[in-house]
Amino acid sequence: MSKQELVVVEATGGGDACCPGLLTAPLDEEQAVDLARVFKALGDPVRLRLLSMIASKAGGEVCVCDLTPAFDLSQPTISHHLKLLRQAGLIDCERRGTWVYYRLLPETTDRLAGILTRPADTPLPDRRVRAGAGS
Repeated sequence: MSKQELVVVEATGGGDACCPGLLTAPLDEEQAVDLARVFKALGDPVRLRLLSMIASKAGGEVCVCDLTPAFDLSQPTISHHLKLLRQAGLIDCERRGTWVYYRLLPETTDRLAGILTRPADTPLPDRRVRAGAGS
């Protein structure tokens, strides 16, 4: 996996939106590559659980010593998963003595939510099957 970090898609037009949604404009190749990196990081159940544990921790951060026992995996494997989440720009960390503390980067998850959210004024597509359409 590349050691590049996520470059989160910024808004290209005016308006109040923080980022372009999938329904407002097609992604260009670079945007698609950057988003795919994040979704690939989120596509693993262990990484998704780690992100959830970090994001839901009271105080906003969690020590790696509290994450590792929740899994039937070795410490190096957990560290690898955490590294991939960091490279995707979803979490950050800080070393304090011998322990590393992880925290969510909410700006990344907020931007992901914005990209995936349908604008409020956009009607839902008509889901009825048209006459004569294949089944």
